[in-house]
Amino acid sequence: MDLSILVPVFNEEENLPELLERLLKTGRSLNKKFEIIFIDDGSKDNSVKIIKEAIKKNPELKLIRFNRNYGQHNALFAGFAESQGEVAVTIDADLQNPPEEIPKLLNKMDEGFEVVGGYRQNRQDSIFRKIPTFLVAKMASKFVKVQLKDYGCMLRAYRKELVKEMVAGGEAATYIPALANSLASSVAEVAVEHHSRTKGKSKYSLLRLLHLNFDLMTGFSLLPIQIIGLAGVFIAFAGLGFSAFLLVMRLIKGADWAVGGVFTLFGILFFFVGLEILAIGLIGEYVGRVYQEVRNRPRYRIREVLSSQNIK
Repeated sequence: MDLSILVPVFNEEENLPELLERLLKTGRSLNKKFEIIFIDDGSKDNSVKIIKEAIKKNPELKLIRFNRNYGQHNALFAGFAESQGEVAVTIDADLQNPPEEIPKLLNKMDEGFEVVGGYRQNRQDSIFRKIPTFLVAKMASKFVKVQLKDYGCMLRAYRKELVKEMVAGGEAATYIPALANSLASSVAEVAVEHHSRTKGKSKYSLLRLLHLNFDLMTGFSLLPIQIIGLAGVFIAFAGLGFSAFLLVMRLIKGADWAVGGVFTLFGILFFFVGLEILAIGLIGEYVGRVYQEVRNRPRYRIREVLSSQNIK
């Protein structure tokens, strides 16, 4: 098998007919032996039915069904484990990344790279989606030490050997583009088209994006907790200095001097309390990751795997 195309799906019935047609057309134009693996992440609409009907007519298609929703990155891990291709390409089901851009990734892979990521030209998303993506790219580049323009684009290609290593790693929660880049010996990026979503709704809410950012921060670096530690040392010395200042001013100007500065003191107190809560939350995130790893639970549970050979 030359190529595996992995497509995580969650309630995308409106986009699937067009996506199937374009993916099959693109795959057949490559003169490669390929498979397209759809990973259903607990869809509640007709997504599974549409894919099943397509499998009956197209032997290149497979379907992995989860018993419930586990998230996009766990869906991709399931696709990686099932894939047979020398190169695995991941793509979203929302048609914002055109399937016709896949050959660009493969041509770049032919130059010898282990990972090729797409970066979205003329991105057709709101500013509320672009800003978090920009921050993720900056953080990921810092933590992974691989400078890329776009870590959020799911249109990416990976070598089979690297895919096996990522699957064998067994981490409970991880951000796949950053994990792959941290392990790869050579990484490249190519410009790809990006279209606005015309059907269906985005599955990434602000809460999910924040969770993804926490996964990135705590999964690939100790820098956040180290910054909090340094901030604690600075605050301790600042607090000691401020206390000495208040004592001196009280001795010089008397007991009533500080009354006018009560609100300033409250402001400083609230700042310190907020910082302490942030530190506790960050520590909790690291402890939670350790807890997940110690439990060693499976990332997902597969309900069934369907292909043209076993579908009814």
